[in-house]
Amino acid sequence: MKIYFHLSLEEFTNSYLVVNDDPSVMEAIVIDPGKVSNQLVEQIEDGGYKLTAVLITRNNEIALRGLSTLMKIYSPQIYAAEYEINTLKTNLIRGDGKLSIAGLEVDYFSITGRSADSMCFKIGNVLFTGDSLTAGVVGETSGTYFKRMLCSNIEKKIFSQNDELVVMPGHGPPTTVATERYYNIDITENKKFQNRS
Repeated sequence: MKIYFHLSLEEFTNSYLVVNDDPSVMEAIVIDPGKVSNQLVEQIEDGGYKLTAVLITRNNEIALRGLSTLMKIYSPQIYAAEYEINTLKTNLIRGDGKLSIAGLEVDYFSITGRSADSMCFKIGNVLFTGDSLTAGVVGETSGTYFKRMLCSNIEKKIFSQNDELVVMPGHGPPTTVATERYYNIDITENKKFQNRS
């Protein structure tokens, strides 16, 4: 498995191309296509990969600007926590579960608090968190209650993973579960609040 990072400079959003380069498979997955660049298409085409799926961590216009372009070039299946994204039908996923895509095992789980449709995807030792968790902070929410809910869900579902799990967020640099467990300022503040209660 290889992962290619793509940054959209317009909105500073991250997209990822995950490829299974096993010669018997040669398939690819795009996660949150914020922008479809020549480089992304070249990586798929030059590598000889079949784009099998698009995984959506959140229905966010900025994070999905490239989806319609991608769908004009390829015919991947779309997996999201909503029935429809940008008028495109999706394979609806809810709660927690597993998928087998591009010859890879993909674990998915819902992280509510940021939004009702926020999903995380774990492929191998890499976790794609979208807007839920970024290096040092959690995603923005519409209020204190939802921020506490998001922090609790992150602690329950992400911090229960192994320390070395690499976190690839929708914005900002990669991090690890261990780093976020010990140094994430929002999680630290949430723990202080819980200890006072």
